[in-house]
Amino acid sequence: MTDRAARQDPRRLSRCVCNTLRMVTRTVTRLYDDALRPSGLRATQFILATIAGKDEANLKQLEDALAIDQTTLTRSLNLLERDRLIERAPHPDRRIKAMRLTPKGRRTLDVARPLWARAQDKVLRELGARAWDEAQRRLTRVFHVVVSKRRYGSRRRRVSSMT
Repeated sequence: MTDRAARQDPRRLSRCVCNTLRMVTRTVTRLYDDALRPSGLRATQFILATIAGKDEANLKQLEDALAIDQTTLTRSLNLLERDRLIERAPHPDRRIKAMRLTPKGRRTLDVARPLWARAQDKVLRELGARAWDEAQRRLTRVFHVVVSKRRYGSRRRRVSSMT
């Protein structure tokens, strides 16, 4: 397929990797937001499940588990804390901000999990489990390539700025 044909192919969203991934992400996020609405959560607030899975979690653990930057994570956690779904957990190292679910957060998550599961089942049914497995494998590859290139690039910039 030529570049011109690819641009005109209505089955393709965009030739730009970033634009395509953002378009798909926004669309899928809306689907999960719609499904989660009865619980009062949005897809971005489903980080409650990650916290619940660890009993309590600090910012670094959540950043790593969710591949999310600290600013975005802190904003999401502040909203969950404001809504009394999570609370700060005491930590021996007072510099570490640890969070845990409140009883209200557990109840909300109990309502949200089956709603999330229905959305997940809907997507997998439409897409097909085998197609999703292949897409997930490829997206994981993209993720690791980009992460390793960003790390290499930031190290290279630091080294060149020191010389």
